[in-house]
Amino acid sequence: MTQPVATDFVIRSCDSLADLEACVELQRLVWGYSDADLVPVPILIVARKTGGHVLGAFDEDRLVGFTLGFAGHHSGTPYVHSHFLATLPEYRDRGIGRAIKLRQREHCLSQGVHLVEWTFDPLEIKNAHLNIVRLGAIIRKFIPNLYGFTSSRLHGSLPTDRLVAEWHLDSNRVKSALAESAPQSSSSSVRISLPANIAQMREDDPEEARAIQANLRREFEHHFSHGYAVTGFQPEPTIATYLLEPYED
Repeated sequence: MTQPVATDFVIRSCDSLADLEACVELQRLVWGYSDADLVPVPILIVARKTGGHVLGAFDEDRLVGFTLGFAGHHSGTPYVHSHFLATLPEYRDRGIGRAIKLRQREHCLSQGVHLVEWTFDPLEIKNAHLNIVRLGAIIRKFIPNLYGFTSSRLHGSLPTDRLVAEWHLDSNRVKSALAESAPQSSSSSVRISLPANIAQMREDDPEEARAIQANLRREFEHHFSHGYAVTGFQPEPTIATYLLEPYED
């Protein structure tokens, strides 16, 4: 699932009102949100003014992808919570999402920030592969139904269960992943699997998708409570598997 490097796009800060308005429209196009679920321009401005950022990928003057970062801290240590990583459908599978994250990493390190966190849906296989394998994030926290039920067609009327990705920007693990040599999980890893066609199943058989989601919730919560973390991910033609192992900082 190696992706080409996005070389024909400019990734930069979204500074103008026009840039930020394009970010709002991109949310609508990607997730199909109603206005009530959109992050509006004033919040994007506040994020930028309070230590966060809005970074966009541009094809000439057209915004084709973006991410939003909020400034935060854990026990006094600064970090960034990354909210949204969106790419227009016709621009996917061209390495743009990863390129945006790499620009985000550069930006955060230049500001003295060494940790970025974000949430993602464990049913989204492409996102899991990007986050864990291509970027080197680890996961050791699960939040059930984090955002409640939303208007997005992508959520398929299911609870918004989320895994929390920790991206330790200058760790050896992340450096290895960015060099495409991420460490393999141990042979004793716990395996949590789901069907590779779960995205289609959400549409065709939502009750079965809901049952799979509930099982994942039980598995993740159990293993995280016993000190395990997701350190690997294996997508295959019919099944995708999260790999967990005991993890300490």
